[in-house]
Amino acid sequence: MQLDVFTLFPQWFDWFRTQRHVENAKRLGHTLDCVNYRDTTPLSGGQVDDTPFGGGAGMVLRVDVVEAALRARYGCDPVELRERRRVIVLTPGGRQLDDPLVDELAAEPEVTLLCGRYEGFDERIVEHFASDAISIGRYVLAGGELAAMVVADAVLRKLPGALGHVDSAHEESFSAALEGAPEYPHYTRPAEYRGWRIPDVLLSGHHRRIHDWRLEQSRERARAAASRDAAQRPAAGDRPED
Repeated sequence: MQLDVFTLFPQWFDWFRTQRHVENAKRLGHTLDCVNYRDTTPLSGGQVDDTPFGGGAGMVLRVDVVEAALRARYGCDPVELRERRRVIVLTPGGRQLDDPLVDELAAEPEVTLLCGRYEGFDERIVEHFASDAISIGRYVLAGGELAAMVVADAVLRKLPGALGHVDSAHEESFSAALEGAPEYPHYTRPAEYRGWRIPDVLLSGHHRRIHDWRLEQSRERARAAASRDAAQRPAAGDRPED
């Protein structure tokens, strides 16, 4: 996979590149490169943003700045670029990142992540340059760099060999092996601590019973999460106070 991150802060990713699964992925021939918008901006003084039309606080990342960066990197019109590679803007209003989406991205040979900053992107970037808009949650960060690391981390660890063991990513939270449910609880030595004993089934040596117990634990966690979410949703007819 060729994974490119467009950002105003490429140095943020120096630490991320040192993580073992990222280094493993690079050794296997995958790449993670950062591109600084300021390096190719057509504006003077390294400017990359401007005030929003219509007024309001904050600054907006300019469409011409992003186009210049994409053209310099890929040598083509960004409108056409999204026809041959996934170009993703990271924004709170995008499609929620989940395990099926991570699997989808991990199957791609080329992925580009666009990090916003300040008040985000000029909407024309989203409309005309991006193939996808992705959110890591319904909250706002100061910029897209942390979101890009979340996406990159989730995707790179899915690549064969990145985790070192072929089964490491098989039975994980929200995986198909667990029917999309959260992962079951784990225990290690000592088997008893302060009177807290691990479930006997894990000491039985009976692999089928252990598998069935783990799957049921995952299902129970999914049911508990669904109940918790339902309890937090407003009742029909409720409305927030003004």
